[in-house]
Amino acid sequence: MKHGFKYAEETIRRLMSDMGLKVSIYSKHTAQYHSYKGRIGKVAPNVLKQQFNAKQPLTVFHTDVTQVRLYNGEWGYISAITDEASREVLAAVVGTSPNKALIHATLDKLKPHLRPGIRPILHSDQGWQYQIPDYQRRLTHMNICQSMSRKGNCHDNAPIESFFNLMKRECLNRYQINDITALRKLVKQYIQWFNNERISRNKNGLTPVEYRNQAMVA
Repeated sequence: MKHGFKYAEETIRRLMSDMGLKVSIYSKHTAQYHSYKGRIGKVAPNVLKQQFNAKQPLTVFHTDVTQVRLYNGEWGYISAITDEASREVLAAVVGTSPNKALIHATLDKLKPHLRPGIRPILHSDQGWQYQIPDYQRRLTHMNICQSMSRKGNCHDNAPIESFFNLMKRECLNRYQINDITALRKLVKQYIQWFNNERISRNKNGLTPVEYRNQAMVA
């Protein structure tokens, strides 16, 4: 697609069959991290209401945390922020606990992407980390509008749920990840590839970075 070639899905399936290749399917039994612990702070309104139609990059973001079982028996946690328009991963931090430090470190990585005069929306679920006053004060200081999903409705934050599922299917579930150091290395490599090399049919065959660059000069 990127080089001007058109293709049919049936043709791709036939070629993969001839080559002995199979599609890696995401399993619903993959471990999911649930951060909801009740209403322990202020719940922000659902500004987006599943209207995922942002066209201009760096105006609407999505954030969440997912967990990965490591070969040493421990858990690793990935906190990420993605751009709705371009699908670019703007920030990602890997840690051994889904604590405040992990979430705040993710926000710190987002700062270089914020533009003067623009108040972007940052959407999350109702996880405890996103309800606490310290997190919400940080968003106010960064001139970010907070938006939250309805309780227990993962579809309200579908863009980043989709990214996590994709990363596990295309990368994490394919490897034996020994420890947190190995997970950090693998996540870094995948995001570098995802942002700069993985094209999307929904984005006219562009990578996330290419889409952002084109949209910002249009």
